[in-house]
Amino acid sequence: MLVVKDVSLSLRQTALLHNVSFSVVPGEILTLMGPSGSGKSSLFAWMVGALPADFRAEGELWINARRCDTLPTEQCGLGLLFQDALLFDHFSVGQNLLLALPASIKGEQRKQQVIAALDAVDLPGFFQRDPATLSGGQRARVSLLRALLARPQALLLDEPFSRLDKTLRDQFRRWVFAEVRARRIPVVQVTHDEEDIPAEGRVLAMENWR
Repeated sequence: MLVVKDVSLSLRQTALLHNVSFSVVPGEILTLMGPSGSGKSSLFAWMVGALPADFRAEGELWINARRCDTLPTEQCGLGLLFQDALLFDHFSVGQNLLLALPASIKGEQRKQQVIAALDAVDLPGFFQRDPATLSGGQRARVSLLRALLARPQALLLDEPFSRLDKTLRDQFRRWVFAEVRARRIPVVQVTHDEEDIPAEGRVLAMENWR
């Protein structure tokens, strides 16, 4: 379970968020919606330990009953996917994905897991592809695969479907939501598109936290 408890954020003398609290159970997808400047990106930056020094933050982040806001980012098990797919262009697609796999997966099994993951998102034969040759939609799929292959304990999605065309967006969104539910990963997503909200998902309005 992911728990955000009594979080307040301010930039210099300007309050951005006040006493934000919510919890997300394993396999649940919670959607945060709000206009630009409502604090969505700042909240995500705080959750991953990347809030700039000129911000002030109070509150707690818990993942699976362990407090994480006091830990280094790499120890929290929190995955983050932005709308811009950040891949290492000097590595192949497969090498980008291999970097995400836990060290406990050994030998040939590592490559086989990556190949199976690429097949699952309709990217067969892409292991050796140069990331520079990928379309925006293909980069988005590879970037999300990398986040999932790392086996995060919780996942943050910052408009990850926004660069996909409608047909691919619908297909890919269904696959992503099915994967996180099957893996029982609590997910918080930010979106401006109501179609990204799963039918049974909860929605929180960011403007209510000012």
